[in-house]
Amino acid sequence: MPSKDLTTALKLAEERNLRFVSLQFTDIVGQVKSVQVPMHQLEEAAEHGKWFDGSSIEGFARIAESDMFLVPDLATFAPIPWERGTRSDGAELTTGAARVICDVFTPNGDPFPGDPRWVLRRQLDRAKKMGFILNTGPELEFFLLRRSGDGVETLPHDAAGYFDLSEDLGTEVRKEMMNDLEAFGIKVETAHHEVATGQHEIDFEYADALRTADNAVTFKTTLKAVAARHGLYATFMPKPFFGMNGNGMHTHQSLWDIKRNRNAFADERDAYGLSEIARSYIAGILEHARGMIAVLAPLVNSYKRLVPGYEAPVYIGWARINRSALVRIPQISHGQLNSTRIELRCPDPSSNPYLSFAAMLAAGLDGIDRKLTPPEPVEENLYHLDAAKLASRKIRQLPGTLREALDELQSDRVIADALGEHVFERFVEAKGEEWDEYRMQVTAWEVDRYLEAF
Repeated sequence: MPSKDLTTALKLAEERNLRFVSLQFTDIVGQVKSVQVPMHQLEEAAEHGKWFDGSSIEGFARIAESDMFLVPDLATFAPIPWERGTRSDGAELTTGAARVICDVFTPNGDPFPGDPRWVLRRQLDRAKKMGFILNTGPELEFFLLRRSGDGVETLPHDAAGYFDLSEDLGTEVRKEMMNDLEAFGIKVETAHHEVATGQHEIDFEYADALRTADNAVTFKTTLKAVAARHGLYATFMPKPFFGMNGNGMHTHQSLWDIKRNRNAFADERDAYGLSEIARSYIAGILEHARGMIAVLAPLVNSYKRLVPGYEAPVYIGWARINRSALVRIPQISHGQLNSTRIELRCPDPSSNPYLSFAAMLAAGLDGIDRKLTPPEPVEENLYHLDAAKLASRKIRQLPGTLREALDELQSDRVIADALGEHVFERFVEAKGEEWDEYRMQVTAWEVDRYLEAF
């Protein structure tokens, strides 16, 4: 007998005239992959899985061990808003489609260790055994861009600034983006223009980490599709323009105490409203910040965002009102203790959300396991402290390059173990190749600066 979720999905497909379903998953670096099948294949895929060749997927299997299969998580089944099954005049189309996010399994039926979704599931299971559920809420910033006349140069599409009320194209595009996100079941909370010209942010509902990671992946593909309809494109590149703010993915997070049915981070008696568990979690995040930054900021370009002066954190510390700190404690409304959370400000939206959330959770749980105590919060602007003052307070700095970040990752066993041997080895290999390719390039900046001078 079909499961309730399958019956619901098939009924929705019939009502919406959906003829196809996209079986989606992500590779190690966070790129969305898809196997598209006719809707009549969904039941078989749900019951027996759908085989595919993983040999060409980044960080998946070698050719000799390439066969694996996808199992749909039917709770993620949703119509694709821009691939509708009916026209406005009611006439039927044959291209209506849905998507469902899948877990990846090996031929013997075991979860595939290279599946980023499985990496996160393992850490969530660990947290559950300790009595916790991880809730997260990422803020993904992005630029809306248009091509210039020569078809190569990218330019911001507007001239607005932070929270500006404008009537430009971006405002209308954001509304369409919110509509399509809501159609996927992603509950949008706010949307606004960001600091840089052409930069925007849309925030969606705080939820358990697996659902949030699924939503973050869907968020990026949705925004790109909507932008394309308007002749624009959305980029989540961390630092697309010199001299302008980059794109961050500030990640709010808290642990829910399953047994007590309350926020495990909250303690109204504390000056910051934080429990001992929250403080140990923060200490774990700070302890492993250098070790996990390669996962949270995984591109060569990421480290051009993590520089002083553009609201991106560089120094490893925590505070409440200080936005130069790596970890910030957001204010909550009076009487809303269950909203207590921390905000990690170093991740960027080029990261794989499954791996990022897994790394953050592993770091925080390590702090709880070891009962670590964080240093004193630093409420002054860390960018104004000189090297001597930073050293006297033992405030460390994030790695300055992807190569340095990878070296730190390789020496951090907690984060390496959280990723698992398969993902860890292939992630380091892929990113090491990216760094080598980058460092051998000769840039226009170098030619302009050195060619005639030397």
